[in-house]
Amino acid sequence: MRYCIINCRNKSIVLIGMMGAGKSSVGRCLQLRTKLALVDIDDIVASHFGTSIPEIFSKYGEQVFREIETQALREMTPAKQTIIATGGGIVVGKENMHLLKQLGIVVWLDCNEETLFERAWRSGNRPLLRAENPREAFARMLQARLPLYAKIAQIRVDTSMLTDEEVAVAIVSKLRKLGRNWRPGSPIPPTR
Repeated sequence: MRYCIINCRNKSIVLIGMMGAGKSSVGRCLQLRTKLALVDIDDIVASHFGTSIPEIFSKYGEQVFREIETQALREMTPAKQTIIATGGGIVVGKENMHLLKQLGIVVWLDCNEETLFERAWRSGNRPLLRAENPREAFARMLQARLPLYAKIAQIRVDTSMLTDEEVAVAIVSKLRKLGRNWRPGSPIPPTR
């Protein structure tokens, strides 16, 4: 496969979206397609603690997880173009919203609620779904996060009916369009 060069002012590609949207797997497809390095924030947090994300939530709680997640974002360098896969709840931190925008072009992997829940539930390792009623907990989280994803995203791709590779192709296409339409000194226009 020929790889694509994405310039877009040499900004990183920051993938956001709810658990189950496909951020990590789409990130791997983008990595193959663009030859950019892939950084997964959840992997950085897990490495910090030397254990899995479910273990971190169990031992230390969500608040500590979120603090280390923010620390990981602070330590990232916006000068080096990278693909950054984030956790689904990264947008709940106000500082994170600012940091994500500084790092690059924010791409929201959106999806219908039923598909998102099915994917997240199937993985079996989602600590925030360990509730009496996981479906209801998921719906509440999604409703709280949707406006935050919409607020920060510059590109939005619906992953409901697409393979990970098709999502990567759609992202590359939208980034190219965004790059052509951008002029120095102007804000990056939203693309939907």
